[in-house]
Amino acid sequence: MANGFQRLFLIVCASLCAVVAVAQEEPLEPIVGSDIERRSIKEEKLDRENFEIGVWAGILSIEDFGSSSVTGINLAYHVSEDFFLRASYAVSEANHTSYELLSGAVELLSDEERDYTYYDLSLGYKIFPGQVFIGRNLAFNTHFYLLVGGGNTEFAGNRYSTWSLGAGYKFYASDWFALELGLRDHIFTHELFGQSKRVNNLEAQLGLSIFF
Repeated sequence: MANGFQRLFLIVCASLCAVVAVAQEEPLEPIVGSDIERRSIKEEKLDRENFEIGVWAGILSIEDFGSSSVTGINLAYHVSEDFFLRASYAVSEANHTSYELLSGAVELLSDEERDYTYYDLSLGYKIFPGQVFIGRNLAFNTHFYLLVGGGNTEFAGNRYSTWSLGAGYKFYASDWFALELGLRDHIFTHELFGQSKRVNNLEAQLGLSIFF
């Protein structure tokens, strides 16, 4: 009887060893498959250069003198990923006031005095960086920004110290080229009508820039 149990025990042990050996040679496949198809997205990277030059055109609303076209140029230096310095220069021309149009003969300013020029230096701060996806495989970098600065405005034969506030949206079409939509407010005080008056000259601009 004992010999029979010993034989049975040896047979069971041998069978278990065989099963373990087969399991080691042929591992079980995982229940969840690891073969996952991943999308390949081409993401444009920003140029490593810190300088940027841009040109723009838009509409400038000169308080009391209507809206006129404006063109300008700027040079920016990106101090960090969040902050940048921007120097701007732009030219425009003021229209006639409502009083001049209604009177028909009164000219408050000469043609030369209607030339409107400003230049300033601003500090910019980038906010809400993100991406715009076109199709499944192409993404472009974007961000909003805020601006605050100061400079001078030459208008009506005088020069006025000017504060400027602004905001904008930038779309990076490549690592060296960007499109930009901006809004700005130029604030200064004049006495063209006999008393001191603070004016807000609003500007909307559309421009492009390159990095170098």
